[in-house]
Amino acid sequence: MPISVPLALTIAGSDCSAGAGLQADLKTFQHFGVFGLTAVTCVVAETPQVVRSVHPVPPIILQDQLRVLLEAYPVAAIKTGMLFSKAHIVAVSEILREYPGIPVVVDPVMVASTGDPLVEENAIAAYRERLFPLATVITPNLDEAEVLWGEAVWDEAAMERAARDLTSRYGCAVLVKGGHLGVGDCSDFLLERGEGTWLRAPRIATSASHGTGCTLSAAMAAGLALGRNLGESVAGAKAYLGRTLEESLAWGGLAMLNQGTTFRE
Repeated sequence: MPISVPLALTIAGSDCSAGAGLQADLKTFQHFGVFGLTAVTCVVAETPQVVRSVHPVPPIILQDQLRVLLEAYPVAAIKTGMLFSKAHIVAVSEILREYPGIPVVVDPVMVASTGDPLVEENAIAAYRERLFPLATVITPNLDEAEVLWGEAVWDEAAMERAARDLTSRYGCAVLVKGGHLGVGDCSDFLLERGEGTWLRAPRIATSASHGTGCTLSAAMAAGLALGRNLGESVAGAKAYLGRTLEESLAWGGLAMLNQGTTFRE
């Protein structure tokens, strides 16, 4: 007999090194027992050390992927990753507006860990005006929170202020990720319906940072697809990310997350 499992959809770029993007999302979904669907926004030639080129998928093709999937499958949660341009964000927003009952995790991907930009400048306004109002939660890191908030985010107090301002602007929950503070524990701040929660974990010494944001947001979407509330989904995602960092892999100086993969001799 066929087995029924929850379905989650990732709308993201394709990372040929499979450490980030929709490849990382699929591995994360599978770890949580969630079947993953994909809508490709861009094809990216990259490794953890370099982004060599970005080839965007035409927005009309992106919309066609979304329509055929959402019409055919009972999608239980959606996450967005790299969207690249205003046209892509508008295309995604137009479709998501037709499915208001599905939880949406928006990872506002703007800059790669290499420092390479992953979004066009005019896309920021589209995030604010089109996509964030449709989100269940947005997950900016410190750099992204600074761009979206308009002020420097340099400590935990600023993280709280940014989260409270962003949630009041867009009406969604906000998870500000504090891993880039670089001191003490890795602390993230979740604000949902006016209630703030700090999630803290020991800092893990590793260079395997490529794809951490993708993995965390995919794990959150998996939790929501499984019927968990947002707080439980964030806590489970943070615990899972910690394990992937502890078990990171390396080949010739390239460090990668081990996203729930089991290897046998």
